[in-house]
Amino acid sequence: MISKQNLQSIISKYHLGEIEQVKWEIKDNNLQINFITISNMVLGNVKCSNFPLEDADLAIYNTKKLANLVSICNGDLLLELEKHNKMLLKLNISDNNFNLTYALSDPLLIKKVGRAKPVDSWDVELELESEEINNILRAKSAMSEIDNLLVTTTKDLDGDSICELVFGDEKGHNNRITYQLHGTINKENIEIKYNSNMLRTILIANKDMDGGILKISNGLMYFSFKNENIESEYYMVPQEGD
Repeated sequence: MISKQNLQSIISKYHLGEIEQVKWEIKDNNLQINFITISNMVLGNVKCSNFPLEDADLAIYNTKKLANLVSICNGDLLLELEKHNKMLLKLNISDNNFNLTYALSDPLLIKKVGRAKPVDSWDVELELESEEINNILRAKSAMSEIDNLLVTTTKDLDGDSICELVFGDEKGHNNRITYQLHGTINKENIEIKYNSNMLRTILIANKDMDGGILKISNGLMYFSFKNENIESEYYMVPQEGD
């Protein structure tokens, strides 16, 4: 059995509002899902321990449809696989009231996802507590019409190294919000642009986690989140152009 809340949490962490086709890899009750956004902006994975299904690779072709099915359930869910010989045909989901069937796809239709290269050292390392995550989301909400996010490293009035997230146009007289974060800053005078809409999507999908970590290396932004049973990782590339 798995709670509806945990299953929805797993799905939201890789779906990100746009990722439909993925493979659920289950071995020894450990689930791993590798994914990449349509734009190739974000590469990542979600893992879950104590996942209540036998060893299998499930080809999920329409994640939104699966999420819609799960949404009508309540409480704890029973997951079962339906096969013909060795071919996986359906994922059956049931609670006290509903018996749902999700048709599995052909694994050959699921695009293979690569892995991010190991990073030797980080220019920026920040811990994101719930308060920081909420503050970043509030700043983005206030600048919802702007998709620019400029990340810089500088010093505050006390001379301490800080990382600044600048939402909006960092030049001229346009509206903008600057939010400061303290952490380990190994490189000064960084100026890198990212997509603030994708940042918002990732943070919202992981608000139920026990905080997270944000790191940057040569422009690559990395997030990791963890709670008792679920882990998620994201690698986001800078935004191209001005």
